[in-house]
Parts: sequence; C-alpha cells; structure tokens
Amino acid sequence: MSTIDHLFITKIYNSRLRGRGTKILNDHLMQAIAVLSQDDTAGQRWCKANAYKGYTSYASLDDLVWRMPEFHALKLHLDDHIATFLADLDYDLDGQTLELDNLWVNVLASEGAHAAHIHPHSIISGTYYVAVPKGAAAIRFEDPRLSMMMAAPVRRKDARLENRTFVSVQPKAGTVLLWESWLRHDVPTNQSTAERISISFNYRLAPKTPV
Repeated sequence: MSTIDHLFITKIYNSRLRGRGTKILNDHLMQAIAVLSQDDTAGQRWCKANAYKGYTSYASLDDLVWRMPEFHALKLHLDDHIATFLADLDYDLDGQTLELDNLWVNVLASEGAHAAHIHPHSIISGTYYVAVPKGAAAIRFEDPRLSMMMAAPVRRKDARLENRTFVSVQPKAGTVLLWESWLRHDVPTNQSTAERISISFNYRLAPKTPV
C-alpha cells in the first residue's frame, strides 16, 4: 500500500481577538490610528519620500505600545495568540520566551500595495486587521520553495490548497494572522476606494536573564 506524507508544512494561524470588549478596542484603535496619521509628520514625510500610498508608522514610531493604551491592550491579546501558535510549532526555546519586538500601523489607500518581503531577525510575524473594506486586497503568501523549483511545471488553476504556489487569505476586521517570519508575502493593489487599515508586528526571542 502506498502512502504520501505531507512534510515541511507551512502554517498560517488565523483567528480573531478573544473576549469581551474587542469591538470597542477595535473602535479605539481606529481612532488612535486616525490621530497618528494626522500628527505623525515624520511618518508622513517617509511615506511621501518612498511613494507609499497612505500612511505607515513603520519608519517613524517604535513605541506605540507605550505611547497609546489602545496598542498596549492589543499587545496583551496578541501575546495570547502567539502562545497558542507557538505551542503548535514545536519549537524548543530552551527556557526562553518570545516577546513583542516591534509594532506599526499600515493605512493602505486606494491603489496602494506592499511588495513581497520577509521579516528578518524575527521568529513569528503577523497582522491584526482594523478595517478591511469591500474590495480591499487580501494578503498573499508565497511557497518558500519557489526559487528552487527549477523545471517544475506551473500548478493547475484548481490545485489543492497545499499544492498552490501562492495562497491569498482575505481577512476581516478583527482578524489576527500569524506566520513564521521567513515566509515571503505581499499585498496586491488595494482595489477598494476606502482605506485598508492594519497593524503589523514581529515577535523575537526575549534576551536571556543573567544569572
């Protein structure tokens, strides 16, 4: 009898914020992001210099968790999701833990996009979605073996999910997506006339405490 094993699985964690008050938290995050997009002049300059359609705090603010209580509340939720995903990945952390390394806002305007990229120096990365209007772009993940496929034929249009070269995930407001940071991903052009608003983040190994 023949068997086919599914090896070297790439995992995407897809969930929502848990518990009471998450709708209110999402509303507060929306308000906080509106304030940031108006007041963060350094971020506005970076977006203009880099032709970013919309606003991002990626290159201007690295203390949102401590600057605004809404982001600290989000971090507490994310810590729980990270713990759940981490348990499924079977990492041996040798007594260490993961900690939030950085967190930033993305306000993607109509016709805006994110080019394909990875998140170096991190272990788990992810995005929380604050607003995903109708027609907004999904996030697209790339098979990490793509550059080594050499003479492999293209996949059929009806290929099973686990056999596709690219897989798009369409989030909703309140969705939390997590993935291992080496996984290449992009966001195609936002076809909606409204802004697609998200908060991205990275988790890394916490420094060891001296004994």
